[in-house]
Amino acid sequence: MDDLQFRQAMGKFSTGVTILSTEHDGKPHGMTANAFMSVSMNPKLVAVSVDHKTNMYEKMLNAKKYAVSILDTSQAELSKTFAKQLPGKEQFAFRTFHYLPVVPDALVHLACDVVQEVKAGDHTIFIGEVKDVRIKDDENEDPLVYYRSNFYNLR
Repeated sequence: MDDLQFRQAMGKFSTGVTILSTEHDGKPHGMTANAFMSVSMNPKLVAVSVDHKTNMYEKMLNAKKYAVSILDTSQAELSKTFAKQLPGKEQFAFRTFHYLPVVPDALVHLACDVVQEVKAGDHTIFIGEVKDVRIKDDENEDPLVYYRSNFYNLR
């Protein structure tokens, strides 16, 4: 199989969309990530996979902590901005949650300390222990869903 065929196969798996963020040298940094998952309830662990070629990779290695903002359907353009598909990432105004930069108005914010780094091919999986969580209390909000290189609504 070639790279394109593998990418197409993985595109058949729908995911939520997050923005992974951290602080390095006193500055906030973020990137769109859909390779995110819950790992354990006790202790409360999540994982995110980061490509070694991204700017975020070195920042994650150094920071040893990160935040995850789970996006809602109104934040599709923001997802594209942090995936470097649209300009404006440098001017984005993060908010702070548990001393970490987060996306305002996201469905969920998770603040995590890195407890393990697992190198896997051209990525590293950063396993984080969740130190704090904030959930947006709005039953009318739907998660941003990504499938076959497009965004979808659940309704």
